[in-house]
Amino acid sequence: MSFVIDVFVNCYRAIRSGKLIHKENRRDKEYHFQDWFRERLEELGENFDEPSRNSYPDFKMVSHTLGFEIKGLQYPGRVINFDCNSQVPTGFHNGRDIFYVFGRYPSEPQNPQHYPVLDFILCHGDFLNADHDYLHKNKSIKGFGSYGDIMIRDRKMYVAPTPFVLTDGTEAQITLIIPDEMSLSSEIIKVGELTRTETSELIIGYTFDLTTNTLSAQTTPNPSAGKVHKFVACRVHTEPGTPVAMHTNKCLS
Repeated sequence: MSFVIDVFVNCYRAIRSGKLIHKENRRDKEYHFQDWFRERLEELGENFDEPSRNSYPDFKMVSHTLGFEIKGLQYPGRVINFDCNSQVPTGFHNGRDIFYVFGRYPSEPQNPQHYPVLDFILCHGDFLNADHDYLHKNKSIKGFGSYGDIMIRDRKMYVAPTPFVLTDGTEAQITLIIPDEMSLSSEIIKVGELTRTETSELIIGYTFDLTTNTLSAQTTPNPSAGKVHKFVACRVHTEPGTPVAMHTNKCLS
């Protein structure tokens, strides 16, 4: 996992040295922060598969069993949660450890084409969801409508809390969140211990009533209920910043 630390430190250096996000055009609403992160990987000289619109994660490393999923957020703006259009957040997918890259940037910058990264979190996907077994698939049924020739497509979107709202002390900082069993290097230090506890019930299905427009969940007891997953928050050793802890009373709805 030393490469993850290399990526984090290089992103830290880029932010502190003023390397800006470059927005190519007005319609570039999705890829400008992704392009900024791409430049950080290229600076490290490591090969990766080129991202595509429907690929997951965005960057698949070639020489490391790692993937990086990019989530750019405006500030001020939406911070409580983020959309996952095609894959539920996870820390392991298709043989790779998955890390999520969250970067916030000004919603109304002075220069709309060039602006800074305001704060940054590189987060192991298990901090968002520790389930590695769920397999995402989109399904459809035919026969809807008065003539019976309309198809209903079940295209799932997942909405997950961001690490900014799950933690205290990460705003206006540059933070790495990793499982506590990962080894640290001399370049980073621990600034907080974080835990997440598995819920008592799992959603295993849902039904949608087309006549009442109501959605109902099907649940089952979680065999791992109460299991604690431990993580550590880290920073570059020369800039420890504020301590990091789990939120205790922030609303996630």
